[in-house]
Amino acid sequence: MFEFVRKHTRLFQFILLILILPAFVLVGLEGYSSFMSDANVGVATVDGRKITQAEAEVAHRDQVERMRRQMPNLDAKLLDSPEVRSESLDGLVRERVMQAAAEKQHLVISDERLQAMFLNDPQFAFLRNADGSLNKSLIAAQGMSSQMFVERLRQDLTLRQVSAGVTGTTVAAEVNAAVAFDALLQQREVRLQRFDAKDFAARIEPSDAQIEAFYKDPVNAVQFQMAESAQIQYLVLDLEALKAGVTVNEDELRKYFEENAARFSVAEERRASHILIKAEKGATAAERAKAKAQAEALLAQVRKTPAVFAELAKKNSQDEGSAPNGGDLDFFGRGAMVKPFEDAAYALKQGEISNIVESDFGFHLIQLTGIRGGDKKSFESVRGEIEADVRKQLAQKRYSEMAEQFSNMVYEQSDSLQPAADKFKLAISSATVQRNPAPGAAGPLASAKLLDAVFGNEALRNKRNTEAVETGPNQLVAARVAQHNPSHLQPLADVKPQVRAQLVRKLASAEAIKAGEARLAALKKDGDLAGMSAPLVVSRALPRDLPRKVLDGILAVDASKLPAFVGLDAGEGVFVVASLSKVLPRDPAVIDAKRAAQQYAQAWNAAESDAFFEAMKTRFKVALKAAAPAASTATR
Repeated sequence: MFEFVRKHTRLFQFILLILILPAFVLVGLEGYSSFMSDANVGVATVDGRKITQAEAEVAHRDQVERMRRQMPNLDAKLLDSPEVRSESLDGLVRERVMQAAAEKQHLVISDERLQAMFLNDPQFAFLRNADGSLNKSLIAAQGMSSQMFVERLRQDLTLRQVSAGVTGTTVAAEVNAAVAFDALLQQREVRLQRFDAKDFAARIEPSDAQIEAFYKDPVNAVQFQMAESAQIQYLVLDLEALKAGVTVNEDELRKYFEENAARFSVAEERRASHILIKAEKGATAAERAKAKAQAEALLAQVRKTPAVFAELAKKNSQDEGSAPNGGDLDFFGRGAMVKPFEDAAYALKQGEISNIVESDFGFHLIQLTGIRGGDKKSFESVRGEIEADVRKQLAQKRYSEMAEQFSNMVYEQSDSLQPAADKFKLAISSATVQRNPAPGAAGPLASAKLLDAVFGNEALRNKRNTEAVETGPNQLVAARVAQHNPSHLQPLADVKPQVRAQLVRKLASAEAIKAGEARLAALKKDGDLAGMSAPLVVSRALPRDLPRKVLDGILAVDASKLPAFVGLDAGEGVFVVASLSKVLPRDPAVIDAKRAAQQYAQAWNAAESDAFFEAMKTRFKVALKAAAPAASTATR
């Protein structure tokens, strides 16, 4: 019966459509409305305004994209965790609180102030071209247009004004900073004695009965489990597989070369020096006239003596970035400069000096100092590259045509991959896989989606092909399980050396701790330091390679009565006994008084900013109706 169903899939799809459609008419609209209403469920309110589930999802996606740009190899599943979602929601709530406060205080940033801040604030220097214009390529790389950037910047600067009166007015006296850093970076002189499990291991001789009991203990047994695995066969339909069957002729290659001539040309770049006399867009007519007159006077000088251009630029140019270099802007291509500047530079011959060029930033004198690029490569020099591109395009076309056929065939003829392999001329590969990708796995075998399908009921129990799974761009994979190996406890005989080693380590660790505790008791009784290390000075700034647990334990010891003694379990089978003899002030070389005061002020700034935000949350009646947006597969 099931074979009949599989062979008449389309017929059954039509029958099911007839049966399901009336039901959808009766109850589907209500279900659809319910689905849409879920997106409008409020997850928080700020000043009586709702933050919807959909808005929280958008904020989370934006944060995920920012994190992915910063860390491209970060596991996508980590970004869908409750912690990251909670951070996204908190950030959205903070933004809405600040927006509400800005509205109440009628805070705005004018165009003139926005432009002045962009041109003069050092933090925006990396976004400015040499002529002061916005570097559009950098903005585009962040997925923004110029207008989007301007509005985002306006909003950010407006919101900063809300808390500027708090965060920008912190006063931190050096004496307070000194007290705080003295406590943080206090130094302590100690002697140490280490008890390591490996020093006791040679004395441990566990019996067979002990080994067997350790092996059977459920707490330990998991270490000796053989992980579930499956031996699979799989087919990969992708561009690489299809390229091999693609043939191209010379005419197609030459046609592609001609149609993409610009790609095989080296873009022309120009090098120029300039003298800028600033006259911003909002300047008065009188101010612009004065600036232009100054530019005209300089133009007369360079026309008379072109060799003095660099010297005049150093003395007179108001472009802080290029003036020290004699106005040199280095090489630039089309689109890098504002249009009037670019048009003038590309109209000059090498060595020529332009007339006065007016832009939104003022008046420029431009001297062209170099030209490079503009050459077209020969067909023969790029033939290999063209052939690879054409093969890829033809393979892409074939992939688009064959993907659905491949998916249908591996599903409809689900008892073997061979028919699909024969039809699409693909090689059947074999591998042994587990439920999670192996460390260092690459290609299809690194796909969690494929492994989920392999270990699904249809593939494991019914011995069917998996569906065609998209494991990457332009890549479909179908697999079938040849042999399933369930998880099982390995026989003791096979893992006895590992069991014994684990047991010896456990017993040796216990002996190390026992010996360390005995030494600590003796030390507290008679204070005899025999066997302990030479004195060491340790601090948070000078940890001496001590494990964090040991360092924290030493710094936590009550130093009101010295000497003081403490025993510390460092983990990994190591127990450390420490004798504290002196408490020393912090090393002034670690951080000077000025920098300490700055960092102390920054810490107070952050604390006061958080306190201010909490007060604003109370004022604007922030209510979180969910700890964080529900997890979804949107980021996977």
